[in-house]
Amino acid sequence: MSERVVVCLSGGVDSSVAAALLVDAGHEVIGVFMRSGVSGEATGEKQGCCSVEDAMDARRVADLLGIPFYALDFADGFDRLVDRFVEDYARGRTPNPCVLCNRWLKFGRVLRFAREVGARRVASGHYARVVRSGERWTVARGRDASKDQSYVLSVLEQEQLAALLLPLGELRKAEVRAEAARRGLARVAEKRDSQEICFVPGDYRDLLRRRLPASADALRPGEVRDLAGVRLGEHAGTAGFTVGQRKGLGIAAPRPLYVQRTDPGRRLVVVGPREALARGGLEAVDATWLAACPADGEELPGRVQLRAHGRSHPATVARTPTGFRVRFAAPTEGAVPGQVAAVYDPRDEHLLCSGWIERVLVE
Repeated sequence: MSERVVVCLSGGVDSSVAAALLVDAGHEVIGVFMRSGVSGEATGEKQGCCSVEDAMDARRVADLLGIPFYALDFADGFDRLVDRFVEDYARGRTPNPCVLCNRWLKFGRVLRFAREVGARRVASGHYARVVRSGERWTVARGRDASKDQSYVLSVLEQEQLAALLLPLGELRKAEVRAEAARRGLARVAEKRDSQEICFVPGDYRDLLRRRLPASADALRPGEVRDLAGVRLGEHAGTAGFTVGQRKGLGIAAPRPLYVQRTDPGRRLVVVGPREALARGGLEAVDATWLAACPADGEELPGRVQLRAHGRSHPATVARTPTGFRVRFAAPTEGAVPGQVAAVYDPRDEHLLCSGWIERVLVE
């Protein structure tokens, strides 16, 4: 059935082909570009998703497809993302702004805009699929496993999923690039995928120094210690370190050392061997219940993914009053406070729930 659809055009190949496929399907398509107000030209090897160059590419695609195009000023929304990003680092967490952008802006603010212009649906170029699981909507993995993006959509609410169209869910990346070239979208057909956080075109620590007061604990020098509490050296601020980091520690040691945790309040960075990064579980808050909605304390088998492009790990998940608790089948690396834990069904096909990692469990 033909309907009015708002498509998020990023200026890349994926959203461009998604829009083209919707036009082919007979929909009345409206293209929108989200202006961040905090990024400039994309240059060199770094490629974001909200630069001036991207906006121009998005407009060219809309013109070629013959669809209306709007550049929406989301500067205040992006400023909220930046505030959360800085706050997380100040608290010793590792933020994930791209996931929040999907919830707050791409399928939050854009969905509200769609309603204002009489559109019921919002579409994007993500490699994932929206499916029904009983009475609920959930997200299934894209057919191209190497490009699957279901993880970054794991925090979407039921209202957002009900309105979401993902035209590329059944396609592979190579097919999408070939389709773009066939349609004469040569400029975007070979364009690099976005890799950088759009509001951090350089070193994220420069952003933190601009946004945080000089007296912030996370920017003050402190000690680097090992797991036994032995002082190994000094650092210039905990904000410059993330869990799992190996390079840039400034410590000479007989074996590689990795950041185990940071404690801004004590101005402390704790390091240890890689095997010490493996955790027995985690506790997550601000849960989003997708296919699953268990009672408090009820345990579910599943697989937990801790990174956008990481593999999933077998685990059991139990609902708690503030979110859920995960127990891995075997000690697992990658559980980092501030990141999202996305829980899939035991067959690793669709999402059951997701939540923000609050703390990790050693055992």
